[in-house]
Amino acid sequence: MIRSRRLAPPKNRDLWVFGYGSLMWRPGFPFREAAPALLRGYHRAFCIYSFHYRGTLDHPGLVLGLDRGGACRGRAFRVARAEVPAVCDYLHEREMVTGVYVPRMVEVEIGGRRVTAATYLADRAHAQYAGKLTPQQTLRYILQGVGVSGSNLDYLESTVAHLDELGIADGPLHELRSLALRVLARRRKGT
Repeated sequence: MIRSRRLAPPKNRDLWVFGYGSLMWRPGFPFREAAPALLRGYHRAFCIYSFHYRGTLDHPGLVLGLDRGGACRGRAFRVARAEVPAVCDYLHEREMVTGVYVPRMVEVEIGGRRVTAATYLADRAHAQYAGKLTPQQTLRYILQGVGVSGSNLDYLESTVAHLDELGIADGPLHELRSLALRVLARRRKGT
C-alpha cells in the first residue's frame, strides 16, 4: 500500500510542494523558490498518532496532519523539473513511513495566484488517525511522546516558534503550547 501511494506530479514541469509542519522550515530538498501559501479546505492539526518520529507503540505521540475543513497557511516550494523525481522519492521516504498520509496534488494560493502543489493529507481510514481530540487529550500524547526525532513537546515548541518566525498565526497550536507550559509549571511545583 505504501509503495502504491506515491506522488504523481505532472511530468516535465516544475513542482510546487506545500508544507504545513516541519517541511516549512526544514524541507530537506533543493528548491528554486519559497513563498507563503494558503490551502483551503484543510487545516493543520495534531491528528496523527506517532509511533516513529515523536513516539512509540507503547507511548504514542502526535504529529501534524492536514485534516478536512477550514484553511491552512503554510509555505510552498518550487522544485525545478530536473529535481522533481529525486524530491518525490525523498518526500515519499520522509512522509510515508507508515502510510498514514495520502499524497495529493491540491490547489494553493500564492501571492494572489493559484497553483497546483503536492502535499500530504491525513488518511482518516488509517489506524494512526487520531481524529479530533480535546486539547487535554492532545497534550497528554504530546507530553508522553518521544521517538527517533526527539520529544513530542520539542516538536510542538519548534512548530510554534517557526510559525511565529514565518509570520503564520495558528491560534490552536499557540493555545496548546500555552497549556503545555502551564501543565509543566504545575508539575515542577508539585501540584
